[in-house]
Amino acid sequence: MKPFVYHQPKSIEEASVLSAKNWEEAVLFAGGTDVLGLLKDGIEEPKEVINLKGLEGLDQIDFTKGKELRIGALVKIAQIAEHPAIKQSFPALAQAAAQTASPQLRNMGTIGGNICQRPRCWYFRGDFHCLRKGGDECFAVEGENKYHCVIGGGPCYIVHPSDLTVVLQALGAKVTIVWKGGQKTVPTSQFFVLPEEDLYRENILKPGEIVTHIHIPVPDSKMKSGYLKFKERDVWDFAVVSVAASVRIANGRIESGRIVFGGVAPKPWEEETLNRELKGLPLKDADLQKLKALALKEAEPLEQNAYKIPLARNLMLSLLKELMPIIPN
Repeated sequence: MKPFVYHQPKSIEEASVLSAKNWEEAVLFAGGTDVLGLLKDGIEEPKEVINLKGLEGLDQIDFTKGKELRIGALVKIAQIAEHPAIKQSFPALAQAAAQTASPQLRNMGTIGGNICQRPRCWYFRGDFHCLRKGGDECFAVEGENKYHCVIGGGPCYIVHPSDLTVVLQALGAKVTIVWKGGQKTVPTSQFFVLPEEDLYRENILKPGEIVTHIHIPVPDSKMKSGYLKFKERDVWDFAVVSVAASVRIANGRIESGRIVFGGVAPKPWEEETLNRELKGLPLKDADLQKLKALALKEAEPLEQNAYKIPLARNLMLSLLKELMPIIPN
């Protein structure tokens, strides 16, 4: 690890100025569970590290019944998994948080850091000068690509590693971004970018911009949400494939809903065609089987990862059956 200058800003505005001043050679430090690995592996070699810990107002969970849940970017993932209001009103988020990494990492990692973490691709993390690091080739195309994306890829085939982002998008969450003299709030669906949009970044953050809060609308009593994650090891692991769903059920049908996949694309993957089909869908097994066939229809798997398509479809079906009282055909 190379020497760096360490900054402890007293405000988000000061942190923004420091970040913007030396964007290419500075990193933001929250929980540190991702940044420390990037530094040790030489993926990031910053001249400046800007510590966000201790900034006032970013480590709180505020729940306004009937309106919204607001989570500060420095809130620990363990806090989200254990928060009573989140467990009751946003079960999918609590489930995803409880399945993120290990207990030790959940006690250190923050929600802001989790949604902004870098890819876990072994070529990006390894000693390879790949496209995302300024090289000329995505080695996953012809190499070991068992865990890479099956849709939304090209020219780079990473998958976004976050469990929480999949759920946040299914719940219609928004992200507040602050910079010196400005602020904006965007849906999570607009926060992440595909490699074809930006080959070197995974989100829309510009120099000096910092995520401060996540906002989630409180669902009504007819909404149900859940999260399922397939991983190869029972101990902590990243999702091979995951799925989150939020559905409103009434009169034996789905009135509206949203399904988002993880582990299949460079960002949380949502399909408008699939979600449109949820509206008015009867709670019958035959109708769910038809819905299953629509998921990831445009997928273009690499040589070793076609298994992700049926896996994602079956996870989706299992999750919907968990959330809904299925009527026999």
